[in-house]
Amino acid sequence: MEYLDFELPIKELEDQLDKCMIIGKESDVDVTETCKQIEKKLKDTRKEIYKTLTAWQRVQLSRHPNRPYTLDYIQAICGDTFLELHGDRNVKDDKAMIGGLGKIGDQTYMFIGQQKGYNTKTRQYRNFGMANPEGYRKALRLMKSAEKFGVPVVCLIDTPGAYPGIEAEERGQGEAIARNIMEMTRLKVPIMVVIIGEGASGGALGIGVGDVVLMLENTWYSVISPESCSSILWRSWEYKEIAAEALKLTANDMKKLKIIDEIVREPEGGAHANREKTFQIVKNKISAHFEKLEKLSPKELVNARMEKYAQMGVFNG
Repeated sequence: MEYLDFELPIKELEDQLDKCMIIGKESDVDVTETCKQIEKKLKDTRKEIYKTLTAWQRVQLSRHPNRPYTLDYIQAICGDTFLELHGDRNVKDDKAMIGGLGKIGDQTYMFIGQQKGYNTKTRQYRNFGMANPEGYRKALRLMKSAEKFGVPVVCLIDTPGAYPGIEAEERGQGEAIARNIMEMTRLKVPIMVVIIGEGASGGALGIGVGDVVLMLENTWYSVISPESCSSILWRSWEYKEIAAEALKLTANDMKKLKIIDEIVREPEGGAHANREKTFQIVKNKISAHFEKLEKLSPKELVNARMEKYAQMGVFNG
């Protein structure tokens, strides 16, 4: 397990607890009471740290190397029922954007999401979770297939942004994202969006339009990353913490601004601390929201979705 800077007090207590238990096993000394005291202190420290997280600390948690990615969620939720589908039928198969059919119980869903890598090799293979235009076109192709067969769509967002390379712009990155946004507003099947990590810029919006948008507690959703915002305003990354606060990018901020519909609470210590419990929570949320959405007709779905997004923001008449 890797620890972030603000998690170091937790690491120290966990190390103390491990040493205490080893002493108890290897000697005749009764350390039961000492272990209990350390466990209590560990629980209190963990609760105190995660109760007072800053916006920047939540950004750090969303990028935690042990945090589960899209395929982790899909494999845990769907098991062997997941069938990955490939290609945009035009250029190539974008490895940063994955999608396919999977089941929760007896219900089939079309899962779509950005996938990051676990080490240097897989990060390069997945392009660090930054999709090219063909990734968004693949996502749209899968959504249209889901619409054709009446299959609900689940989008899992975790990206530092769409790929900003010259070749991506040459192949129409902006157009691909804009088309996805337009087509998702009028898709005639339920769309559930879950932000499981980073939700940056148009890279997130390209698969981010939904009837229900859920956001895990330690994630962020913004037009720009704190580092990029800091570099634009102050010509340096040193002010990223100030930028994170100013951007209002946390789940609580998004809920207050009515950009998302629900905050999904993570297990104590974050999603990386208890992956199995996190998977179960997300699975239950998807099923619960689909039960409500499946009662609506295609026309009601589209009208409600359009109305929802039309109400966002502040404007003067």
